[in-house]
Amino acid sequence: MTQDPYEILGVSRDASADDVKKAYRKLARQLHPDVNPDPETQERFKDVSRAYEVLSDPGKRAAYDRGGDAFSQGFGGAGQGFSFTDIMDAFFGGGAAGGAQTRGPRSRARRGQDALIRLDVELAEAAFGVTRDLKVDTALRCEACEGQGTAPGTKPVTCETCHGQGEVAVVQRSFLGEIRTLRPCAACRGYGSIIPDPCRECSGDGRVRSRRTLTVKIPAGVDHGTRVQLTGQGEVGPGGGPAGDLYVEIHVEPHPTFTRHGNDLHTTISLPMSAAALGTQLTLPLLEADLPASSEESSETVTTYDLDIRPGTQSGSEQVVRGFGVPSLRGGRGDLVVSIAVETPTRLDPRQEELLRELAAIRGEEQPDGNNEAPHKSMFGRLRDAFQG
Repeated sequence: MTQDPYEILGVSRDASADDVKKAYRKLARQLHPDVNPDPETQERFKDVSRAYEVLSDPGKRAAYDRGGDAFSQGFGGAGQGFSFTDIMDAFFGGGAAGGAQTRGPRSRARRGQDALIRLDVELAEAAFGVTRDLKVDTALRCEACEGQGTAPGTKPVTCETCHGQGEVAVVQRSFLGEIRTLRPCAACRGYGSIIPDPCRECSGDGRVRSRRTLTVKIPAGVDHGTRVQLTGQGEVGPGGGPAGDLYVEIHVEPHPTFTRHGNDLHTTISLPMSAAALGTQLTLPLLEADLPASSEESSETVTTYDLDIRPGTQSGSEQVVRGFGVPSLRGGRGDLVVSIAVETPTRLDPRQEELLRELAAIRGEEQPDGNNEAPHKSMFGRLRDAFQG
């Protein structure tokens, strides 16, 4: 039998890792004992497997290329050297041929989980920003053991089962020979060490649950459902690992006057019929009026707006006040949209009824025909013309 693994697999010396894997996969299918039970074929299958073990390992391949003997260190014995991981990688595209796999004990320190809390705010607070103190129940690093999980004066000891490797080899016999697999050590749960005397405060976890107070600054322009991320303020990880993030989800409470649509504010005002017909001016409270009197913003902010109602304003019409909506997170500000609702009187005293009848007579409206096909002026338009005429 030739001892050159390149010749055994039928590849050139500059063959890539993928070429080596493809050559081995092709030969393994042809020479597998289930396909060819002939003893001579089985021996060749073992040679192919040993050659692949050398060429799929960058270190072993480099050593052989420098003149070493690929089969001088225990690769020649029948049934030895078979790695279940290598064979499965070759058939199913794993990472054995492409690079070394990460093995060894896993760290006790792991990143903590993210946390989510809800914060109820008023519409003005969401629009103009607010600073709140929040009480949060999360896992914090145990100060007694400084996150190590060990009692004071003690430290973890090497696991006697896996000798600090965090995994143990399990050998099974099969038609391929002895198949060796690595599994996490059950004694140390894969850590490679055992804490013989855990901390009494945290029971070896390295963290304890506690309540703390955080000062959270909510930026101007957030909306209902917006989540504000506080990096590193979530759950501290086991074993003193880094903390996750804290997400503050904003819930905006309904406002008695304003409703929000994107960055625009909408409100509705009611006008008497006469004011809508003749026109007037209203002092309209703005959302800024809800800011606390102690805040610096409220002392320097205009809280009312003088809205001019044009004569002949119709019920359902809208007036847009530019730049008095909600500030945008990206800059700028929305508008304030004012809807007009004209109130028709339902109870008239004799004098009021007399005046309205007189006006209807002047306008020729005692018996309106109700014709809505041809365009004509509305009632309030005719009222406006009457007062102006």
